[in-house]
Amino acid sequence: MTVIKSGKHSFDINVSVAIIGGGACGMTAALSAKENGAECVIFEQDKVPYGSTGMSYGAICAAGSQIQKSAGIEDCADDLYEDILSITNSKTDPKLARLLADLSGPTVDWLHQKHAINLTTEKSWTGLGHRKARLHAPPNRSGETLMSMLSAACSKSEVDILTQARVVNLFADGTGNIYGLRVERSDGAIEEIGTKSVILATCGFGANSDWVSNYMPEIANALYYGHEGNRGDGINWGMELGADTGDMSSYQALGSLAYPQMLVIPHTLLISGGLQVNNNGERFQNELDDISGQSLTILKQPEAICWIVYDEKAHQDALRFEEYLSAFNLGVPKQAETPAALAEQMKIPSENFTKTIQASINYLADKETDPFGRDFSTGRGLEAPFYAIRVTGALFHTQGGLCIDHNAAVVRPDKTPLPNLFAGGGAARSVSGPSCQAYLPGMGLCTAVTLGRLAGKSAALLAQDI
Repeated sequence: MTVIKSGKHSFDINVSVAIIGGGACGMTAALSAKENGAECVIFEQDKVPYGSTGMSYGAICAAGSQIQKSAGIEDCADDLYEDILSITNSKTDPKLARLLADLSGPTVDWLHQKHAINLTTEKSWTGLGHRKARLHAPPNRSGETLMSMLSAACSKSEVDILTQARVVNLFADGTGNIYGLRVERSDGAIEEIGTKSVILATCGFGANSDWVSNYMPEIANALYYGHEGNRGDGINWGMELGADTGDMSSYQALGSLAYPQMLVIPHTLLISGGLQVNNNGERFQNELDDISGQSLTILKQPEAICWIVYDEKAHQDALRFEEYLSAFNLGVPKQAETPAALAEQMKIPSENFTKTIQASINYLADKETDPFGRDFSTGRGLEAPFYAIRVTGALFHTQGGLCIDHNAAVVRPDKTPLPNLFAGGGAARSVSGPSCQAYLPGMGLCTAVTLGRLAGKSAALLAQDI
């Protein structure tokens, strides 16, 4: 998986824009490239495009969209920009944060209005770093559904998607200009294809255990719940060409992976008043403080697990999420009329657990102060029947990657762009800062579609000039 640096040679097949990776970033880039007059091809290593997007809720963080306005949600790019700087303590690239904040709303509206990507949002999707409800997702909150809609849009736009086509090499000259790629097909056949510009939509490196151990050792022994193809190929190609990287220690972790069922449980259960307790029946952190960083605390609990405890109202609301519905149909949530009865099913100390539930009621009534600093005044008390799901912490996808400019062009350490290389999504540096503790929900897909659209336009315009 290297860059072959040599003089130019002829190719039997040529494309204007080569897009490596067929996830949300790659498909959005293709739609944008076609719109801007370029013929493009997506090279996807899997049999069916799925990627990290297919394993998610399909939620895109975006501000100031018409979708929000239709739902009565007042938001703007400035507010999103401020939230990014706030949660990262300004330890991120402010120019990139500004770019994403400004383009996110128009991008989801473009997907919705021009390409029939059915996205909705709602006022309950706030907190965890977001002051406003700005998560946009398919009605069933499924990344698989989002991928299906993007695939349909690409088909309608006559975008060529080559599946089971793994890019193994890039061809580049001495200036870093990429003029071709070598593709390995599922039957072992090798194809060499010429190109005028390249978009890296290969996501991150969560499946590369060596890189994870090197850049983020604190999560190296946790479960990896991400796409196995995310091995950092795109980032590595960029580095071989002299690209700069940023925040390679940054990642999104999950603190709500049902174990051992491996289903992602929605944080709406916590936002609506739910609690996290360990096997001792005790809370151990502010459940609403950090959607990603809380995974590290969970991994320090007995058996590296905790329980999400919630009630009937939260349960009914969560049934809109496809993975939670699957969990419910599998009988994963435990249910009881009293805390003591629920504790018996969970096999945890009943007395401790009952005290924990009562304490949360006291915090809500302002009779006691939560030692973990959670603000219970905006929530509600749990009411019978009670539910509990066992979860663990896991690595989902990485947030560090190639540095890019305002055109999504990959840049060198001196900020000059490489001649014809663009990146988005997990292949590019995100705005989560240097760790896992500043991830805004939906930011992964925000960078995927927002930078994908930008990269597609930039690559198409460049290809026309060559």
